[in-house]
Amino acid sequence: MATGKLYTYPDNFRAYKALIAAEYSGTKVTVAPNFKFGETNRSNDFLKKFPLGKVPAFEATNGDCLFESNAIADYVGNAQLRGANQRDSAFIQQWINFGDNEILPASCTWVYPCLGITQFNKQETEKAKEQVKKAMTVLNNHLLTRTYLVGERISQADISVACNLLMLYQQVMEPAFIKPYANVNRWFTTLVNQRQFKKVIGDFKFCTKMAVFDAKKYADLHGQVKKEKEKKQEKPKQQPKQEKPKKEEEEAPAPKEDKDPFAKFPKSNFDLDEFKRTYSNSDTLKVALPYFWNKFDKENYSIWYCEYKYNDELEKIFMSCNLISGVWFWKGHELAFTLSENWQVDYESYSWKKLDPDAPETKTLVQEYFAQEGNFGGKSFNQGKIFK
Repeated sequence: MATGKLYTYPDNFRAYKALIAAEYSGTKVTVAPNFKFGETNRSNDFLKKFPLGKVPAFEATNGDCLFESNAIADYVGNAQLRGANQRDSAFIQQWINFGDNEILPASCTWVYPCLGITQFNKQETEKAKEQVKKAMTVLNNHLLTRTYLVGERISQADISVACNLLMLYQQVMEPAFIKPYANVNRWFTTLVNQRQFKKVIGDFKFCTKMAVFDAKKYADLHGQVKKEKEKKQEKPKQQPKQEKPKKEEEEAPAPKEDKDPFAKFPKSNFDLDEFKRTYSNSDTLKVALPYFWNKFDKENYSIWYCEYKYNDELEKIFMSCNLISGVWFWKGHELAFTLSENWQVDYESYSWKKLDPDAPETKTLVQEYFAQEGNFGGKSFNQGKIFK
């Protein structure tokens, strides 16, 4: 029996695949104590065994060293989990790959911003939601007449796919979202309530309200990480040389006042921060755009269209985004970039046209650019960027 030590950080769903497999097979797997992600896995000793520095990583008592979660799970598992025959084994591998390729990338794209791990991208998150729905539909249809993914007993396919779904069921897939997938819900609930699963993940709590991106949480988390990194890189401070005191104390220069470039404009009832939250967390066409036009203050705000002046220089996509253009809005009726030196990096490389908010063509432009889909005046869409 392959006993050994597993290197991982707490609550790593990838490590759960191996730990649950070990519970089913009776393999003794010990989680390495005092493991510190970012330190332990960067040490020379660790990298000699696991060159990529990735976790989970498994060191068997016989000296075998494995990385990649599915390989470790297979190593510590048993014949039941691997499949009763070659045919079942092939189907088990199919569903394991399905979980890693069709579920996991979308899960990370959707959930990680909600946890403050990565920055939020509305377009990518919407794509991820649709990918999750597609994967859940495939699973739901497959499980219509089956208790488990392959055969009549729990296999590694069930373990691995369920682990890839953990974050979704825990953080973002609220009751209304999962309602169409009754077969998947029944299967997942059965698994997380098995003794072997509960031994590893504990009592599982389903999401009751979909988590959303919190910009403050993201900024606080990454600010703290940056401070800790800078603190580690700090060199010991040298003791200053003793100097004779000066007769007169020199005054420190007054800090440069950071003025709000829009301070001179009248106050508006349009709540820009509320719109940004609505746009970030709600459906663009059904919620965000109606909110924008219902609340937009055309007396104190203006809408602008820009195009890059030198598109003939962008013949290759790897150089830049061909035919760069965009729709902007801001407070006031003058070009905002002239209000602050910090905003004048490259605005002169673009032509700027002020739009009439009441014109039908303006409403079309705003919808196409905010939703990042449409005709765009006959232009092909490659990718979108949001500045807020």
